[in-house]
This record gives sequence, C-alpha cells and structure tokens, in this order.
Amino acid sequence: MARAAEREFIAPSAISRRIADIEAIVGLPLIQRHQRGITVTPVGETVRRYAERILGTIESLGAELSQFHEGARGSVRMAANLSAIVQFLPEDLAAFGRVFSAVDVELDEQHSNEVLQRVSERAVDVGICNAVEGIEAFTMVPYRRDRLAVILPVGHPLAARTGEIPFSACVGETLVGLQGNSALTQLLRQQASAVGASLRIKIRVSSLDALCRMAHAGLGIAIAPEQVGQLYVGKLDVVVRPLTDEWAHRQLWLVFPSREQLSATASAVVNFLAQKE
Repeated sequence: MARAAEREFIAPSAISRRIADIEAIVGLPLIQRHQRGITVTPVGETVRRYAERILGTIESLGAELSQFHEGARGSVRMAANLSAIVQFLPEDLAAFGRVFSAVDVELDEQHSNEVLQRVSERAVDVGICNAVEGIEAFTMVPYRRDRLAVILPVGHPLAARTGEIPFSACVGETLVGLQGNSALTQLLRQQASAVGASLRIKIRVSSLDALCRMAHAGLGIAIAPEQVGQLYVGKLDVVVRPLTDEWAHRQLWLVFPSREQLSATASAVVNFLAQKE
C-alpha cells in the first residue's frame, strides 16, 4: 500500500479509502489484510483484470482521437458497386484526399451482394451498395441517390418520346443487361414480374460503359443510372429518358458492421462521404 501510494503521489489512507469505495459498490472484499501485508481476493483479481481492460480501451481511444487532431492517417479498404464508382466516388474520394492526404483508400469493385459479403467477412472496412437482401443486418448510412433511365439508340421508336418514360413501355423490348446478379438486374427482374412480364436480355456486359455502347450499336435498349447515360449523350448515338416509376429513384448506402468496430480512419471516410447525401 505504501509503495502504491508513493508511485501515485497520494497518501496511503487515500488508497485505502478508494479500495473501500469499490468494495462498497461491488459488495465483496477486494483485499484481505494480514499482519505481514495484504493479499488480493479472487474478486479483487477480477476487478483488476477488468480495470486494466478499461484503462487500455481509454488509452486506445485517446490514440485514435489524436489522429483527428493531427489528421487521420492509414488506409481504408472499401468495396463499392458499379453505380457508386461510375457516378460519384471518383470526385468524392478526390475531395476526401484533399482533406485527409495521409489516408490511402483501397477500392474494390463488386456487385451489391458481393459488397455485403466482403463487409461480412471483414475483407473490407466499409461497403457502398444499393439496398439488397441482407443489408438490414449491417449499420447503414445514406450516401447518394440516383435515378434510373432508359438509354435508347437514336433511331428507336421510344427515342421519339420527350420527357419521362414508364418502365412498362420498356418490358417488351430487347435489353442489354449486366453480367452476374447485380442489384440493378435484380430490381429490373422484380419490376418486370410485377407487371406480368419477363426481361428479354440479349447481351450481358460487365460495365455500365459497355451497356451504353451496346445500346448505341442498336443491340438493345439499356436501363442504367441517368447520370451514367448523360455522360454519353453527344458522344454516342443515344438518347436518355428518365423512368417515371417511383422505384427508379434509388438510395446508395454506406454499410459496415457497427460504429464501434470502425477504426478512426474508416470513421473519417464514412463521416466525410455521409455529408454527400
């Protein structure tokens, strides 16, 4: 007790009083006093073990918070779907890099289902995807919104229409689609089934860029985010008509297991991107 008091620069009586306070809270003795000193009880060992963990957590918290004073640093692993990567992430990550120059972002392109899988496996720190089955198991923070549109060759009969086009006018057409089980393909299949139709996908491609180019070549119409289609207006022989349907307005989400499991660096990325919603 005397050595502890000397190390902490307090009186021995103050240490005894603090131990007594803890014993009053716990309701059990932490130490046993003997003529030749003291011994720690099993209860005291348990309290000591947890106290060390708490102090370690506080020290870790201080270390991580200090990164915000000095500027976050390190690396963040992210997985995002095509829609996020093509439409928003290049500019948003560039803006993030100007603020947090010491942070490196490793970005992996995946379909929305695979994004969730990689977040679940802890293969990445943060994912960005559309709402697909299973997303509710994760912490979800709004990122960006987009709107789907139909991309048509200039000579297509639907291209003569001005303004918005309902999806029901497109379901009988031959479509160019994305490979794999993308969130966009799932959504279109569900909506076609809702109106008693099925998708007629003639060609499947791996990117939204190729989707637009196939529509330009007259191989079918394509449904893609409006902002993607607008990139090719004037460059390819296509026109872009937004869909009138409410479901064509989509939300992109930042997903991760929990706030508590995010590093300070990953939290900086999430907080920055969430401001873009």
